[in-house]
Amino acid sequence: MQAVIATGGKQYRITEGTVLKVEKLAGEPGDQIVLDQVLMLSDGEGNCKVGSPLLEGARVTAQLIEQGKEKKVVVYKYKKRKNYHKKQGHRQSYTKLVIQTIEG
Repeated sequence: MQAVIATGGKQYRITEGTVLKVEKLAGEPGDQIVLDQVLMLSDGEGNCKVGSPLLEGARVTAQLIEQGKEKKVVVYKYKKRKNYHKKQGHRQSYTKLVIQTIEG
């Protein structure tokens, strides 16, 4: 079974057992997370349910594996001949999940 879910402003195509990194969600490693924003379900045999925009009663359960931060991204701003230099770093937080069940 496959599904398309929305979390953190992004959409992900998933199957059971998929490991994915999403925007940070609340919880500790080992917790169960329920994702109820399911946009589409497919059973792999050509049968497909599409929500408008969400499917009623469909949900995905996942286990939280880890909370972490991505590698640092350096942001450098510069204006020529104006003596303006600004250097910033940013590390985006993420949550790593493993999909356990897809119900719909």
